[in-house]
Amino acid sequence: MNIQDIHNLFLQCSSLSIDTRKIEKNSMFFAIKGENFDANTFAKEALDLGALFVVIDNESYFIDDRTILVENSLQTLQELAKFHRSYLALPIVALTGSNGKTTTKELINVVLSKKFKTKATIGNLNNHIGVPLTLLSFTKETEIGIVEMGANHQKEIEFLCQIAQPDFGYITNFGKAHLEGFGGVEGVIAGKSEMYQYLAANQKTVFVNLEDPIQIEKSKEIKSFTFGVKKENADLNIQNISANPFVTIAYNNFSVESHLIGLYNANNINAAVAIGKYFDVKESDIKSAIENYIPANNRSQMMQKGSNEIILDAYNANPSSMAVAITNFLQLDKKNKIMILGDMFELGDESLYEHKVIVDSLANQNEAQCFLLGKSFFANKISKENIQFFETFDAFAEFLTTFKFDSNMILIKGSRGMALERTLEYI
Repeated sequence: MNIQDIHNLFLQCSSLSIDTRKIEKNSMFFAIKGENFDANTFAKEALDLGALFVVIDNESYFIDDRTILVENSLQTLQELAKFHRSYLALPIVALTGSNGKTTTKELINVVLSKKFKTKATIGNLNNHIGVPLTLLSFTKETEIGIVEMGANHQKEIEFLCQIAQPDFGYITNFGKAHLEGFGGVEGVIAGKSEMYQYLAANQKTVFVNLEDPIQIEKSKEIKSFTFGVKKENADLNIQNISANPFVTIAYNNFSVESHLIGLYNANNINAAVAIGKYFDVKESDIKSAIENYIPANNRSQMMQKGSNEIILDAYNANPSSMAVAITNFLQLDKKNKIMILGDMFELGDESLYEHKVIVDSLANQNEAQCFLLGKSFFANKISKENIQFFETFDAFAEFLTTFKFDSNMILIKGSRGMALERTLEYI
C-alpha cells in the first residue's frame, strides 16, 4: 500500500494515536516500537478500543483488512505527515532554539488565533515523532500551523524541516543546551541553523531578532522580517522593556503588560508580536492576546504560597537559561530573596565546568540565600554563608522540615529530571 492510499484511509479517521491509552473511536493507531516495548503487540487492543485502522510493521500481528502492514511504522508515520502537509498546503510557522521555544510557540499561537484558525504543537511534542503527530493534527479548517522543533544533535532540525516544509521560521536563540549531543556550543549553532538553510534554499521567510548577532549573521542571505530595541531599520521597533518581575514592553503605537516573568521572556513576546504584525493582526488584538496569556506547566509561573512569592521555572534548565534567570532574579526590587536551583542535565563533558560557572557567579553575590541541589552542583561545593549544597532532593527535603519560609521571594529552577516543583510541598 503506497502512502497516498494510507493517507486516504487516514482521512476517514477521526484522529491518530500512537498510545492505546489515548485511542478514540474511529481513529488510526500507529504501532511505533520503543526502547522497551513493541507496540505491534497492542494492535488488537487498539481495534477493540475503537480504532478504525492499525498500522503495524510486524506481520505476526496482522489481524484483518483493518490492519495496514508496512516496512517501518515510524518511517511511514513521518512520510504520512509530509504527504498530509503537502495535501493541506497551508502556511506553516516553525521555530526552534535553545531556550524559550514552547513559551514563544504558545505566544505566537494566541496572537495569530486572533485572526486565523490556528493549530500548534501540543506541549513539547517537538521531535521526530512529535512533529509528524502535530502535522497530522492539522485539518482543512486549519489556516496557519505552528510547529515547534526540538533537537539534541545535528541534522535533526534539517530532517524535521524536510517533513514540515515550513514557510516561515524563527530561532529563539543559540544557548548552552544539549551540549552532549551537539558537541559544544558551535555544534548547537550549526544544528539550529539548519532551519535557516532550509528557508534559504526554498526562498522562504525568517523572523530575526536584531539583538542577536548570530541570528543576523546566519540569516543575512534570507528574506527576513526583523525586530529590535530602538532600531529604526527594524520592521518592529521596540521602544522600551522592563521586568519587575513581569515583562512590560512599549512599541511605537502600543504597549503590552504581560504575565511573564523576567527579561529573558521579552524576546519571546517580541517574536510573537513581530509575527502578529507580519500577518496583519490588529495591534489591539496582539495586545489582548499577550496580556491574557498566563504561563503554566512549571514555566516561569508566578504564584503565592502564604506570605511567599514564588517564581516556578522548573520545566527545564541549561547554562544559558540558568544564568539569565539568576541575573533577572537578582535585579528584582524585592527583599528576602531565596534561590533553589537544581542540576542542569545533558551537558556531557562540560557538566562540571558549567555548574562551576554558576556556583562562581553566585559566590560574588550576597543578595539571596541559595540552595543548590544535585550531584553536579554538590561536586562544586564551596564554603559560603549564604549558599548551601544538597547532593539529593531527599537531603534537601529533610533540611526543609526544619526551615521556615517567611515573606520570601523565591526562584525555583532546574532541569525537568530534578522535579523541583516538589519543593512547593514544603513552602
